[in-house]
Amino acid sequence: MYFHHRILCAPRTWKIVADSIVHLSGQWQAKSDCALYGVWRSQIGRPRDELTMITVWREPPADDKAIAPLSGIADIVRHSAVALTPALRPTSPEPPRRQGNYAFRWFKTPSHHWPEFLDLCAAAWPEFESAYDSQIIGLWRATPDDNNTVRSLLVTRRPDLAMWERSKLPANEAEAETRRKLSRRYDLCDDTVVCTSTLLTAADREDTARWT
Repeated sequence: MYFHHRILCAPRTWKIVADSIVHLSGQWQAKSDCALYGVWRSQIGRPRDELTMITVWREPPADDKAIAPLSGIADIVRHSAVALTPALRPTSPEPPRRQGNYAFRWFKTPSHHWPEFLDLCAAAWPEFESAYDSQIIGLWRATPDDNNTVRSLLVTRRPDLAMWERSKLPANEAEAETRRKLSRRYDLCDDTVVCTSTLLTAADREDTARWT
């Protein structure tokens, strides 16, 4: 099981909190059977001092244990966590390591449209990844379901914001067909919202741009 975390930090402390999370994450597995999947900082669409974190758990944690790994870290103003179950991806808990533009997109999809939603993702992803040097990190289903509506989180990595724009503008018939499949998902859902971020736990390079 995975958890998506939103961590609002005190003003100008996001880097301090992120460093504390990375430092303490080595102890989590022994104490709470939890591993750090990734930490991201806001790029577009979220507050400057908000971090996004994903954790992975060998067994579903009981009660409020999902937020326990952050206990004792100073400068955290507010923290919320949503339980996630992989849908199609990821197929292993191996975390993302490449820097880039990470889009976190939430969908609310009527349950009767969910199977078609999944089929469209599976059909479009190989062409999308090949054409745009991009990777689908994961599509998770939030639990529990809400009134016959599936809430899901799609995390996509692109190399940069320029590729975000490029991926929205098909250059040939093959890309247009991929875009048609992806766009169909929007017709199936009741609501969708997206924000972008960069990966603080990347292994290849640090992002030093001032996004917010």
